[in-house]
Amino acid sequence: MAGPPAVRSGRALLVDRRRRLRPPRPLFAPIATLVALNTPLGGRGTNAVRVMSGVIAGVVVGQVAFRFLGHGDAAVGAAVLCALLVALLIDGQRITMAQAAVGAVISVAAGQQAGTDRVLDALLGAGVALVFSQVLFPPHPFTLLRRAEAATLKGLSRALELAARTLDASADEREEQPWKELRPVYTLLNDLGRTRDDAIAVARRTPRWRSRQEHIQQETASTRYLDLLGNSCLTLIRGATILTPSHRNAFAATVRGLSGVLNALAEARGSHAVLQHAARRTLSIVRNTPEHDSAVPVAVRESIRLVATDILVFAGANPDDAQRAVHDGSTDITIEHQPHPGT
Repeated sequence: MAGPPAVRSGRALLVDRRRRLRPPRPLFAPIATLVALNTPLGGRGTNAVRVMSGVIAGVVVGQVAFRFLGHGDAAVGAAVLCALLVALLIDGQRITMAQAAVGAVISVAAGQQAGTDRVLDALLGAGVALVFSQVLFPPHPFTLLRRAEAATLKGLSRALELAARTLDASADEREEQPWKELRPVYTLLNDLGRTRDDAIAVARRTPRWRSRQEHIQQETASTRYLDLLGNSCLTLIRGATILTPSHRNAFAATVRGLSGVLNALAEARGSHAVLQHAARRTLSIVRNTPEHDSAVPVAVRESIRLVATDILVFAGANPDDAQRAVHDGSTDITIEHQPHPGT
């Protein structure tokens, strides 16, 4: 039986009191962890800090708006605007601004306790993300860098192969070549720069890699030569597009050969034997480049020499020796052995 009304009301009061005394469940903590980890390797620790700082900024601003303006629409709008401005001053990142706005809305709409719970959830979630990303499973900076290097080399190889096919094609086919496919090269170079910054950040902030910062800096210096190589490849492609029909086929084999060298480097980055073979093959390609007297072919030949020099330097040759070997028509060049410090 249900019992008298007085007994039922007493039980309901007891259940309600127990619910109030029960600590709130951290509903937003796992969400904060997933949001913090939802970014490429190397930026997850930074992402966790951004989530946490955005939530705290939004809740603080929301509490101030709630205190002076209450629960109304004006309070929500003012809180969101001010929270976005504060997040913009913190770092201006989209995730920080989004978390600040959400924290402000929750704080104004649900009151002070909800805002406090939101901050605690953010601290818990970001803390878990930091433990996973920085302590238990820290990113491998050398893997990050060499993966980005391989992707960039493959992208440059595809771009040169596209240019070689265009040089071999007829006039009608050439007009239909999708030159917009070269745009991913710029994206790859930008991604390489971000990966370089992430690797440096990992070396500074992760205890495991802090003692190896010097080796990581050496690897990042190699990626900067890859930036120069990307620019010289794009310059070569631009010059090849304005060659006259009588010169196109002559330079197609050279461009295709350089594409093959870049693809070989992408497949076996870090192997000294592959680097030495790629250097010799590059010098052979330069020596077999056709000679011409007109202005445009001379410019294209100089672009080829520039690409070859950047390949040699990226492979590990001394910059002065690389430039001298390319212009003198040397058959070989010494590539310094670079041990893999990340193993």
